[in-house]
Amino acid sequence: MDPYADSLAFGQRLQILRTRRGLTRDQLGGLVGRSGSWVKGVETGRLKMPKLEFILALAEALRVRDLSDLTGDQSLHVDLFAGPGHPRLAAVKAAVDAWPIATTREASPTTHIRARLASAWSARHSAPNHREVIGLLLPELIRDAQIAVRQADTSPERRKAQAVLAEVYSLCQFFVAYQPDAALLWRVAERGLVAAQESEDSYAIGVAAWLATQAHRDSGAAHYDAADAVNLSTLDYLAPLLDDASDDIRAIAGALTFEAGYTAARRGATGTAWRFWDTARAMAASLPAGFYDPVTSFSRAVMGAHAVTIAVELRQGGESVRQAVAAEATTIPSRPRRARHRIEEARGYQLDGQSEVALATLERAHEAAPETIRYNGYAKRIVLEEAESKSPTRRRRASELAVKIGLLAA
Repeated sequence: MDPYADSLAFGQRLQILRTRRGLTRDQLGGLVGRSGSWVKGVETGRLKMPKLEFILALAEALRVRDLSDLTGDQSLHVDLFAGPGHPRLAAVKAAVDAWPIATTREASPTTHIRARLASAWSARHSAPNHREVIGLLLPELIRDAQIAVRQADTSPERRKAQAVLAEVYSLCQFFVAYQPDAALLWRVAERGLVAAQESEDSYAIGVAAWLATQAHRDSGAAHYDAADAVNLSTLDYLAPLLDDASDDIRAIAGALTFEAGYTAARRGATGTAWRFWDTARAMAASLPAGFYDPVTSFSRAVMGAHAVTIAVELRQGGESVRQAVAAEATTIPSRPRRARHRIEEARGYQLDGQSEVALATLERAHEAAPETIRYNGYAKRIVLEEAESKSPTRRRRASELAVKIGLLAA
């Protein structure tokens, strides 16, 4: 059956989308704070279509990209977990899809490509419009890294080129994520994994696995096992190297350790989630005070933000707020990562019933990096829900923010 057919009732659409995500009724009910029998009642039509807050919660749990796919209301086209499609997406896609096997263009030295890559990461962290910045740089970076692999004369040179190519694909995945081209995202993720393995570079392997873990987890509950498989096997690979490892290797191991906790939190495994977070915190504490990994943001500074994320995913509103307050004194140097942290804080405040604070926190996220909030489904869900609030003040504030991030016309 096609959930996008106009004749289907809301409950039928819900059942089809739930089944496709591999969720039981009890699992979906737990994700939205309801019982499995409530889900059954909605699916069978015994209960009427729920209020907006539950429609948005169901859309989030099912990773529905467009609300009309769930509601059937073709006037309600709101992309939740996909952004509007960046103007530079086509050029980046063309570079990814290119096959420069017969090019006469001479390869740039890998040291030169790596220096440009470092500059691109630096620009991303400092820019409020970070997708625009890296979208401008990526096409040439991708082409040059591909050609460098193709024209490498020796095995060591080829491995170095593969490592650079893997890390260019990592930057590309940040650009492609949450854009309306899931196939491209997976193509980039898989090519990054292959290039990293060919490079035999431990850091490149760790980063590619870190991003693949996120791609699997963001695909929904049916893919959590795949996320864990990539994540935990990479941690096993890195473990023997850590005693004498450089800071960047220890940082990617720490980032992967947190990701294992993040996936556990999505599963609702409270003890496991916090245990992984605590291990990752100890790993971050062993790094130099000013260390900040440019890809994963792993550092001492980010562990407070990670604690907020764990608490939010476990739906622990009070704990989310407590961790948000504890993390407030720490400044995350990356603007997009800081904006993402504000969004996680806003989720926590909303869980705790502090909707005014949640909206104020989303406004701070928008100030830090407008492109981050524009592509974030959790932020859009809060804004849409509060735009229907009974409080005129909250309605006005949410509506103004909705205009800023493109959910409503000015």
